Amino acid sequence: MNIVVCVKQVPDTATERKLRSDDKTLDRDAVDGVINELDEYAVEEALKLKEAHGGEATVTVLTMGPAKATETIRKALAMGADKAVHLTDDALHGSDALSTSYAMAQALGRIGFDLVVLGSESTDARTGVLAAMLAERLGVAQLTQAKKVEVSGTSIAVERVTEYGYDKVEATLPAVVSVVEKINEPRYPSFKGIMAAKKKPVETLSVADVGIAADQVGLAGAWSEVAEFAVAPPRGAGTIVKDDGDGGTKTADFLVTKKFI
Repeated sequence: MNIVVCVKQVPDTATERKLRSDDKTLDRDAVDGVINELDEYAVEEALKLKEAHGGEATVTVLTMGPAKATETIRKALAMGADKAVHLTDDALHGSDALSTSYAMAQALGRIGFDLVVLGSESTDARTGVLAAMLAERLGVAQLTQAKKVEVSGTSIAVERVTEYGYDKVEATLPAVVSVVEKINEPRYPSFKGIMAAKKKPVETLSVADVGIAADQVGLAGAWSEVAEFAVAPPRGAGTIVKDDGDGGTKTADFLVTKKFI
């Protein structure tokens, strides 16, 4: 079974993020890049599936991003993935969710897969739509928001998180699955794994290598854009309510003015 895990390098959420003034895209060079936290659960689940099948499966990491995204690739390889593919090209800069799904689908078509696993969303964009878009473009089943995944032969079943509990969804491979953080606990890369990751193969692909039409990706091919933005003003001083016997009333009045009640 050929499992491909899609991972993304995102700005560290512990730092202040900002948009670039020239093209209104996220300034990824201004802060440290880290592997998207939710993608770590996807990598872990792929590794668990491989282990459950006696090591017969292979786990390939696929990422789309600039050269520095190799840091994210190496972490996934250190966790235990077998190899990686890095889709990188200046033409991809500024791609939105729709054009990203097109580019990733093109890359997946070249790599080949039985199962594609993703985190439920990225911590920078938080669209949560890539898995569904990929499945549609690839013409395969989509099983999203999974908190449990089981594969038997060519059959796959997941427990899909809902507001009322979960639904059990079944399909036939090939398929695309997105997982939630409740599904597992990602392993920490061991020293042995970190050293082994340096020797694992990483294939670098350009837009031309996978047959991507340049006008369908990047800022030119994006279907959405940031029209304008402004830096958030500094937080002002808070309102202090002194309780002289009417503190409850004053607090309620304040909440009314802020439209909380």
